[in-house]
Amino acid sequence: MLSPPSVSRQTRRNTGCFLLAGIVIATLTEAIAGTALTLGKGDIIGDVYATPDEFAWLDIGYTTLKMIAFLMASWIATTVNLRIIVVGATVMITLASAVTALTTRLDLLIVLRAFQGFSGGLLLVIGQTVIFRDFSPSRQPVLQALFATGAVVAPATLVPALQGWLLDSYSWTWIFLSVVPIGLLAAGLVLLSEETIDTYIPYRRFDWSGLLLASITLFCLVYVLNQGDRWNWFDEGRIRWLTGIGVVTLCLFVSQQASRPEDEGLLELSVFRSVDFTFAFIVSFVAGAALFGSTYLIPSFAISVLAFTPTDTGMLLLASSILFVFSLFLSAFVFQGLGVSPIATVPFGIVMIMIAMWLLSGSARDSGMEDMINAVLLRGLSLGFLFLSITLIAFSRMSARSLPAAIGIFNTGRQFGGLLGIACLQSLMTRNIAGNVSVLASHITAGYSAVGDRLGTSVAVLEARGMTTAAANQASKVLLSKAVTYQSTVIAFDAAFLTIALLFVFAAPTLIVTKIILTRMASAKKGSHSTCVDYQDKDISTAKPVQGYKSSHKR
Repeated sequence: MLSPPSVSRQTRRNTGCFLLAGIVIATLTEAIAGTALTLGKGDIIGDVYATPDEFAWLDIGYTTLKMIAFLMASWIATTVNLRIIVVGATVMITLASAVTALTTRLDLLIVLRAFQGFSGGLLLVIGQTVIFRDFSPSRQPVLQALFATGAVVAPATLVPALQGWLLDSYSWTWIFLSVVPIGLLAAGLVLLSEETIDTYIPYRRFDWSGLLLASITLFCLVYVLNQGDRWNWFDEGRIRWLTGIGVVTLCLFVSQQASRPEDEGLLELSVFRSVDFTFAFIVSFVAGAALFGSTYLIPSFAISVLAFTPTDTGMLLLASSILFVFSLFLSAFVFQGLGVSPIATVPFGIVMIMIAMWLLSGSARDSGMEDMINAVLLRGLSLGFLFLSITLIAFSRMSARSLPAAIGIFNTGRQFGGLLGIACLQSLMTRNIAGNVSVLASHITAGYSAVGDRLGTSVAVLEARGMTTAAANQASKVLLSKAVTYQSTVIAFDAAFLTIALLFVFAAPTLIVTKIILTRMASAKKGSHSTCVDYQDKDISTAKPVQGYKSSHKR
C-alpha cells in the first residue's frame, strides 16, 4: 500500500480538524435516530396504526442490529479504509432516516430502524477507533471528551430537547428529517480529510458461525429484556423459550470464540487480558444501567406524572448537558494537563450520581422544574466525571490492532447494561404500582370521614357542572380511583430513583474488590504474553507493525 502523500503540517492539522469535527457531528445522527422513539412513541404509533406490541419491533430491531454492528466492526475494519467506513455508515443512517420520515408502513419502518441501528453501531466503534489511532496519545483526554459530547451527552441530554421542540411545534417526521443535513455535513467533513488518512488492518477470514450464534443470542436477549415486563416475564412461554435459547447460544458463542485462533474469531477475547480494560468494562456495564435507567425514568416521570410537555421535558434534560460537558472537559484538563490518573474521578462520579438519584427519589406530585433541576444538574456533572475516566482506562493501553474489537465489546457491555437496567426498572415500577394501589386502597373505606368528604366534594362539583346525582356519584369514585393510582405511580417512581442510588451502594465495594482481584491476578501472571502495549510510552505511528498493520502519521 502506498504511503500517504507528503503534505504540510498545516494541511495535516486542517484535515485532522475536519476529520474530528466530521466524526463528532456524525455521532449526532446516531444520537437523534437512536432516541427518536423516547418522546415520539405516542405520535408515531398513531400515525402508523400500530399496537404497542407491533411498535416494540422498531426498538428490538434497532438495538439488536446495533449490537451486532458493535461485534462485527473489528472485522469490517479489515476490509475497508476506516475513513470510508465512517462516511458509509453516516450516509446509510442519513438515508434510512430520510426514508423513515417519508413512510408510515410499519414493516418498512422496522427494516429502516434495523439499518439505522447497524450503521449507528458501526459509526460509534469505527469513529472512536479513528480518533485513538490518528491523533496523538497525549491529546486523547480532550479528543475523547469531544467524542463523548456527541456519543454520550447528545443522546442523554441535548437531543431530547430538540425532539421535544420538534414534536410540539411540528411532527415526529421532522426528528428523522433533522438527521439529513447533519449527516451530509459530517460525511463532507470526513471526506475532506482523505488526503492524510491511510489506516488499515490486514484482512482476516470472517467467522460466519460466530456471527450466527451472536445474532441469535442478541436477538433473544434483547427481545426478553424489551418485552419481559410486558408479558410478566417467565409466566409467558415465549419469554421462557427465548431466554433458554439465548443463554444456550451465549454459552456456545463464548466457547466457540475461546477455542478459535485470535485472528479467526468474531471477537478478540484476548482484550480481557488487560486488567484496565476488564475493570473498565465492568464499570461501564454498571454505569450503562445508571445512564440508560435514569434517562428512561426522568422523561417518563416528567411526562406521565408532572404532565410536562415534550419541550419542557427536553429542556429539563438540556440543562444538565452544560454540566455534563463541563465535567468532561474538566476531567480532560486534569488528566491531560495535570497528569492525574483517569481513575481519580471515578469515585466523584459515583458519589454524585448516588446523591442525584437520592434527591430525585423525594419528588412528589406537585414537583416542578425548579424542584428537579438541582438533581438533574448533579446527574450531568457526575456522568462527565465517570464516562471519560472509564474510556481512558479501557483503551489508553490497548494495542492498535485490538482497538476496534475492544471498543465494540466495551460498547456492547454498556448497551446491555443499559437494557438490563431499564428492564429491571420497568418491572420494579409495574410491581410497585400494583402493590402501592393495593396498600392505599385498603385504607380507603366508607368509614373514613376524609373519604366521605372527598367524595362529597367531588359530587358537588360535578353536579354543579350539570351531571345527575347518580352519574356524579359514579364519576367521583372513578376520580378517587385515578387519584390513588396517580399517587401510587409517584411512589413507584421515587422507589425506582432510589434503586439506582442503592445500585452504586452495593456496586462500589464490589468494583473495588474486583479491581484488587484483577490486579493480583495480573501480578501473578507478570511476564506472560499480553496483547496490550502502553499507549503513553509507544506511539502507534512508530510502533513495529502487527501482521502488516500500517498507520498514518499522528496529528
